[in-house]
Amino acid sequence: MVKKMNEAIEIFNTQPTEEVAKYLIGMYLEHDTPQGKIGGYIVDCEAYLGPDDLAAHSFGMRRTPRVRAMYEKPGTIYLYTMHTHLILNMITQPEGMPQGVMIRGLEPAAGIEQMILNRKGREGAELANGPGKLVAALGITPDFYGQSIFTSKLHILPERKRVPKEILALPRIGIPNKGIWTEKPLRFAVKGNPYISQQKKSQIENDWGWQHG
Repeated sequence: MVKKMNEAIEIFNTQPTEEVAKYLIGMYLEHDTPQGKIGGYIVDCEAYLGPDDLAAHSFGMRRTPRVRAMYEKPGTIYLYTMHTHLILNMITQPEGMPQGVMIRGLEPAAGIEQMILNRKGREGAELANGPGKLVAALGITPDFYGQSIFTSKLHILPERKRVPKEILALPRIGIPNKGIWTEKPLRFAVKGNPYISQQKKSQIENDWGWQHG
């Protein structure tokens, strides 16, 4: 367990943000709550490459109180609100370089009944197939802002990581009018998984896109 976590920390500290995003596909994300542990597998995420990325909150090295966490060390949790929904991001570069990965889709694996309660009865793919949905399902609250995805009650578990058969590289969702940054393939997802955003039923595979064994 310690070796796997050290490997994860090393990847966050040394690899380009796009590679960290690919690494996070299949990663187990867990929240240790008063009701018990709830979690699942990351199946959809997006890389943000500020300061050059026109779609990033840190474009042009912008510094506001909201983006403070983006300038902190790798693994720092960055949360922001969009359309009343809290959105989860992880910082992926050394301190002072504000880049990160936004978590867009989660395949639930543990504490699913609690997730359904958190989502007010929503089930199936609707439970966690969007960035605001998965945050609500996991019961993530704003107080995680600035904490570590390695050591806080909201954390990754590299030893439980699954391997996808194929990782799709796609344009990010909801990034209009940003020139080349609108079409750059900075979104990564498990091909055939029902919990990725805007997935068509005809594209869902029987094994949900995972390797076996």
